[in-house]
Amino acid sequence: MTAAPQEAVTLLQVGSFAPDVQAALDASYRCVHADDVARDPACRAAVRALVTRSNLAVPPDLVHGLPNLELIATFGVGYDGIPLDLARARGIVVANTPGVLNAAVAELGVGMLLALLRRLPQADAFVRAGRWRDGAFPLGASLAGKRVGIVGLGGIGKEVAARLAPFGVEIAYHGRTDQALAWRFEPDLPALAAWSDVLVVTAPGGAQTARMIDAAVLRALGPRGVLVNVARGSLVDQEALLAALEGGIIAGAALDVFDAEPDIDPRFAALENVLLAPHIGSATVETRAAMGRLFLENVRMWFGEGRVVTAV
Repeated sequence: MTAAPQEAVTLLQVGSFAPDVQAALDASYRCVHADDVARDPACRAAVRALVTRSNLAVPPDLVHGLPNLELIATFGVGYDGIPLDLARARGIVVANTPGVLNAAVAELGVGMLLALLRRLPQADAFVRAGRWRDGAFPLGASLAGKRVGIVGLGGIGKEVAARLAPFGVEIAYHGRTDQALAWRFEPDLPALAAWSDVLVVTAPGGAQTARMIDAAVLRALGPRGVLVNVARGSLVDQEALLAALEGGIIAGAALDVFDAEPDIDPRFAALENVLLAPHIGSATVETRAAMGRLFLENVRMWFGEGRVVTAV
């Protein structure tokens, strides 16, 4: 355990943070870990907040064992790993860091789409291997003129749409409600997939969206369609996706998220029609700094003013 100021509030830390965020936590709070609360009932009773990252799960049993827990603060926008029903029943406030990462995730989604269509990783390898002198690189596909369906038009989805519009694409979206926007709303997900050349997934994770991109949606997307997922691996039926990629049911996919990451299914690595990234949607210096500030402000405000900036 790291030394902290006398009488500091005790936080249970699940996962690790960047050095600057960790230093700020250690300077103001008493940070303990799961092993500490497991062996010391007094430590367990002292915990008033749980701090974590959005790509980690917070076990309900852990929350049950913290009788004085007031706050769960996560570093990230996702909260599908947090037992929200239990938190709500206990009166525990849950805070995340939305908004500040929308631009970075949208940039990655558009970049991965362009890289997939124009086969940029393969082009790079082609030049590096000295193959250019032997002939021209195969043709890629244009983004201009494509129909793009966006699944989940929240903050990130809107940022993706705004960045894609100047490429001369048609845009439609699927979500819980028609937001009466300039883009067409499609209440039927398979119908959106059938209309689309590109299907971009930006919906939140959780039980309501689990495996929503299933075999039927992929069949509707078709052999000339491509999938981009910068949301959560849980939104896609991974076995159906692998079958679709291996069998030519869809043309390709650009994926930043997976089931059981980082231990992803090795079959992805053998596919030429897939662009793979290691969950780096928010991984820019500027974005992570903004996320850190908001995360720390949520914790500070809770213990200083009894409220948070961004409650779930």
